[in-house]
Amino acid sequence: MAEDPIDRTGLRDRFWDRPLDTLNRKEWEALCDGCGKCCLNKLEDEETGAVALTRIACRLFDDSTCRCANYTRRLEFVPECIVLTPTTLPEVVYFFPDTCAYRRLYEGRPLPHWHPLLTGDPMSPHTAGASLMDETVSETDVREEDWEDFLIEEPTGGA
Repeated sequence: MAEDPIDRTGLRDRFWDRPLDTLNRKEWEALCDGCGKCCLNKLEDEETGAVALTRIACRLFDDSTCRCANYTRRLEFVPECIVLTPTTLPEVVYFFPDTCAYRRLYEGRPLPHWHPLLTGDPMSPHTAGASLMDETVSETDVREEDWEDFLIEEPTGGA
């Protein structure tokens, strides 16, 4: 089993069943499944509000690990990066992928069956086909006016 880049030790049993605003920082961070879809550039239809995924990733995204290459300092390099907290979640939840644990729990849905908190395996989103590991293009390589050429359906891994 791969080493988990998120410290999931010492967490309360089934903490994800509690209200999101009662989670401590470690529990909040442990909800991330590592799929990388939040780091994809998205297109929002101004008329309908519909959000479409592209396979174009943030310049800090490491495609081989599905992680931010500089998570702790990301706002210095990508000021528009969304800082997800229980307070900001209601404002931005529509922008997150359907399989996202934060979105699912906010909407009263369970974690997907492949979530690392359920499987104990940090690679489970990737083996289930729910991530974009090794399938993205950096935003530094694509002109913004060409983003529509990179639209994708969200990989769900059967969530």
